Amino acid sequence: MSQPKLQPVRGTHDLLGEDQRRHRHVVETARAVAGRYGFEEIATPIFEFTDVFKRTLGDTSDVVTKEMYSFTDRGGEEITLRPEGTAGVVRALISGGLAQDLPLKFFYAGPMFRYERPQKGRLRQFHQIGIELLGVAEPQADIEVIACGAHILQALGLAGSTSLEINTLGDGESRHAYRAALVQYFSGHRDRLSEDSRIRLERNPLRILDSKDEGDRRLIENAPRFSDYLNPLSRDFFARVLAGLDALGIAYTLNERLVRGLDYYCHTAFEFTTTALGAQGTVMAGGRYDGLVEMMGGPSIPGIGWGAGIERLGMLLAQAPEAARPIALVPAGAAAEARCLVLAEQLRKAGHRVDLFYRGNMGRRLKRADKVGARLALILGDDELAKGVVTVRDLASGQQQAIAEQALLEHLKPYL
Repeated sequence: MSQPKLQPVRGTHDLLGEDQRRHRHVVETARAVAGRYGFEEIATPIFEFTDVFKRTLGDTSDVVTKEMYSFTDRGGEEITLRPEGTAGVVRALISGGLAQDLPLKFFYAGPMFRYERPQKGRLRQFHQIGIELLGVAEPQADIEVIACGAHILQALGLAGSTSLEINTLGDGESRHAYRAALVQYFSGHRDRLSEDSRIRLERNPLRILDSKDEGDRRLIENAPRFSDYLNPLSRDFFARVLAGLDALGIAYTLNERLVRGLDYYCHTAFEFTTTALGAQGTVMAGGRYDGLVEMMGGPSIPGIGWGAGIERLGMLLAQAPEAARPIALVPAGAAAEARCLVLAEQLRKAGHRVDLFYRGNMGRRLKRADKVGARLALILGDDELAKGVVTVRDLASGQQQAIAEQALLEHLKPYL
């Protein structure tokens, strides 16, 4: 009996060809821009103790209750594949004793895992870039983090297809007052709320504002507005953030319904959105989380950051970066085969991308060179060996010339 054909697990995707080039371009661009802002790269494990995420995301969040990939390992430990990047970074701060080195600025890129219905730009194994700035309570941190995100989008050529939405969640006092107002309002409409939102009303009413249920959305339209419950300190903080964005020429839209439902979020919340991906419009989202480190068992350290989906950003690119074009070595005869093996290494050490084909006559090897997009073919046969030259053929024009071997590296410098 034949074995069943192996397939990738639903919601996973092999990265190769154009997809890989888009992915790499997003990561390399973001890494370079974040570096200019002083963010140092960090790579945390792709799995953590489950408690790392339960503490941060809350027992009532959809991620924890429905989407986490959790399992018990052979040692009996409860382990979870990371569903997002911030919790691992904060855990590293605490477990690594990094609080004495504040402020800390981290950039990360890597896979995340959520068991949800696969959709455009979001798989069960998806990839994110993100930054975290820890240890700065002043609004300058918010401005810099948003500016870095805007700069990355600009560097990717996406500034024109994305827009910034921003809101303030205020400080703890403002949030407490608003929460009480929301409870009073939604309690009067409990019978019209969805089942999920009735649960949220008891445990975390701000999450109702994130509901996608149509009935909930109609109630949300008339719900109290956060801006009516902000104290002067919170208003001043937000005003300074907006003034900083104005000074940098970063356009934004105020969105009072943009919230973060977890208690450790405060002050600035923001998203960069697009209309080019249908309903899945958020490509980068973040906010200030001054209570998170303390909630995870560390000292009271403010923080702010954002995460962005690499797949979604890659899909927005106008075109994929071109594949690197190699130089093809085309030997004719056993002696030329041996010489090309050495020549290929010399060219690679000089910085060239080289394809050395393994079989076939010269015609078939030249066709292969065309197929892989080679810029040049270096042809080496008995005549070339006898004369100490290499025939260099431009595969676009078909023109070729004989170049002395000792002059070859100099001749090929323009192709580096």
